[in-house]
Amino acid sequence: MKKHLLLPIILFATLSAYAQKYELLSPDGKLGTEIVIANGINVTLKKESKAVINFRNLSLETDKKVADDKKYKVAKIIRASKNEIIKPQINEKADSLLNSYNELEIRFKESYSITFRLFNEGLAYRFSTSSKDSMTIFRENLDIVFEAGDSARFLSSATFNSAWETPYEHEMAAGITKGKLCTLPFLVEKAGGPYVMITEADLSNYAGLWLKGTGNEWLSATNPPVPATLTHSGSIFDQCQVATARDYIARVKGTRTYPWRIFGVADNETGLVANNMVYLLASPSALADASWIRPGVVMFDWWAKSNIYGVDFKAGINTETAKYFIDFCAQHGFRYFLFDDGWCPEEDLLSPRPGLDMAEVTAYAEKKGVDVMLWVLWHSLQKQWDEAFIQFRKWGIKGIKMDFMNRDDQPMVEFYEKVAGKAAEEKMIVDFHGAYKPCGLSRKFPNVLTREALIEFEYNGWTQYDSPVHHNLLPYIRMFAGGMDYIPATMRNSTKDNFRPVGDYPMGQGTRAHAMALWVVLNSPLTMLPDSPSDYYREKECTEFITRLPVVWDETKLLKGKIAQYTVMARRSGKEWFIGAITDWNKRTIELETGFLAPGKYRVEAIEDGINADTRAEDYRKVVSTFRAGDALKLHLASGGGWVAHIYPEK
Repeated sequence: MKKHLLLPIILFATLSAYAQKYELLSPDGKLGTEIVIANGINVTLKKESKAVINFRNLSLETDKKVADDKKYKVAKIIRASKNEIIKPQINEKADSLLNSYNELEIRFKESYSITFRLFNEGLAYRFSTSSKDSMTIFRENLDIVFEAGDSARFLSSATFNSAWETPYEHEMAAGITKGKLCTLPFLVEKAGGPYVMITEADLSNYAGLWLKGTGNEWLSATNPPVPATLTHSGSIFDQCQVATARDYIARVKGTRTYPWRIFGVADNETGLVANNMVYLLASPSALADASWIRPGVVMFDWWAKSNIYGVDFKAGINTETAKYFIDFCAQHGFRYFLFDDGWCPEEDLLSPRPGLDMAEVTAYAEKKGVDVMLWVLWHSLQKQWDEAFIQFRKWGIKGIKMDFMNRDDQPMVEFYEKVAGKAAEEKMIVDFHGAYKPCGLSRKFPNVLTREALIEFEYNGWTQYDSPVHHNLLPYIRMFAGGMDYIPATMRNSTKDNFRPVGDYPMGQGTRAHAMALWVVLNSPLTMLPDSPSDYYREKECTEFITRLPVVWDETKLLKGKIAQYTVMARRSGKEWFIGAITDWNKRTIELETGFLAPGKYRVEAIEDGINADTRAEDYRKVVSTFRAGDALKLHLASGGGWVAHIYPEK
């Protein structure tokens, strides 16, 4: 196997008179990249001189014809370095990020270049072209070669029409079925370490990157082609998907840069959580002023609207129910109320359902200090673009949740950016559902506060996919790419044996403490609560605890974690720390060292599994105690259990 993997480099280095080799080291010297250019571009990424992953045949196939003997003639080499602190406009993970890398740009004689950036945390590369005329991109080539023993965790899809909402698969990377479409992020687990995360950043006016199985020891890159025709029949939710496609993936300006291809390297789970390459490689913010953007908690009515009780009105999509939600938000300091699917006919965003007076509701919300958001079907927004935004402005809408795109071809990627830009003009936040994975758009448009692209809480309504095992995959795979709209903290909790999918009254898998800990484990600057106000009114102690949990953070640390098994995440807001711990279906005891805290005495308020949580998942107890930094805290987690704590200096 090793001999076979080195073959392309040996051939190009010895048989071609034009072979050239370039090397690039990370700032700390631990990662190295070897780039060999002959009749192609081939790369080996090394850690401490040992090959981690090989990728080869890097190229763009375009309508610009280039003679074979000129394709890879190097004209110029440019090296650069950067070491700076970036301050995000929205602190999704931290209030400052280190951006430190060494860069190598290789310019070819035929009006294109490839740039490599090597961070301590991994390698990224991107193409650039410089042509006066527009170009057609037929294909972007990349083969990623694996070693025997490499395994992979990823989502797959039958077609490019995908909501990125299938269960994670785990199989040997070499030998993935020929033709199988694998989405990003794609996590490679090397036998004996390290991890390699494959994804992309700065996706703009281009098609998303996928990987396709070859049945051999490598995967090939592929991209969804530009649609030729779209579907217009069947369910309203499935319309405007690709019916037929062109033979190319993008039409672009001749002079431009292309998305970054990322190969993050981590010795362990801590390194995966700490990696910020997707954000660092994204385009800088297009907004000079982001002070109007308000991260916060969202109550929404989709699951909960029929489950209100103890009131003197009929619950449903109506003015009375909306005011009930808004009152709850105002009482508990929650920023947003979202009208989800059903507030209007899906194809008409201008006409609320009978019984719902939108102008009255939004005026009431404004008096209460609550902002109103609206769910929109993407192609309805596209059709009613001007009229919809005019109407939203009149109503005073502060955000949109756009849904059912289920594509990442070039026109759809353009539409995401168009929506983000228009929403920013209107001072509206955005939540993308039925969406492809984050690629850094939330840096360019920080009003894009969260997105889906995962199996989240709602899947408990019809499957068993959203399990504690799944919860312990998300921090290490999906969260690598960016914030996620998981919808944590349900008050309806279930053990493994007692769980049942229930359509309009879903329960969460795992204990009460587990459900609440997900708030801290999974980051999202826009955090939605799944249950009705009635449920949270009933669970006063837990609800009061939730009101003190932030949604943006000054610092994030994974204290302990093992992929698919358990996670202990610590996040800081000011001088206060919040810790979420979750386990899979195995009960476990975790000793939590507190040496990460500044010296001193601290008070901890925690929600932990009750003594009967293994048979009654709602069983919990609140505990309050004090300790000194450096002391060990012992956490006892039931099957599917959890622990969530608020830690602050003792006065």
